Amino acid sequence: MNKILILNGPNLNLLGVREKGIYGNQSFEEYFETLKSLYTHIDLTYFQHNCEGAIINKLHEVGFDYDGIVLNAGAYTHTSIAIADAIAAINTPVVEVHITNVHQREEFRHYSYLSKNCKGVILGFGLNSYRLAVESFL
Repeated sequence: MNKILILNGPNLNLLGVREKGIYGNQSFEEYFETLKSLYTHIDLTYFQHNCEGAIINKLHEVGFDYDGIVLNAGAYTHTSIAIADAIAAINTPVVEVHITNVHQREEFRHYSYLSKNCKGVILGFGLNSYRLAVESFL
């Protein structure tokens, strides 16, 4: 059975209540239940944290045992060399995910420190970006 972690960064715990015009009105916990029902043959786990160090710790924890990591690092995408280094240090492939098309947003969101260390990047398909990332590991 494939083991895949979905790892969300800062403010993604507020999906469904924050900026609904941008991010929609569904919580990630609700969407995760949908993913689990679609992928019953996968050991699919979820972790969210607002702190950079906790995200790095989780990457280290699963980065040698799991078959894939789907990572939405939120704003850390555009600021964290430390998370980029953690991705480079592990063996498990990582797919970077964004709910919105960051290239249609503020200019500071156009650059990702993480992308060069990831298997791929999926963005702009709403919460469905996560499903597409999971599919990339199958």
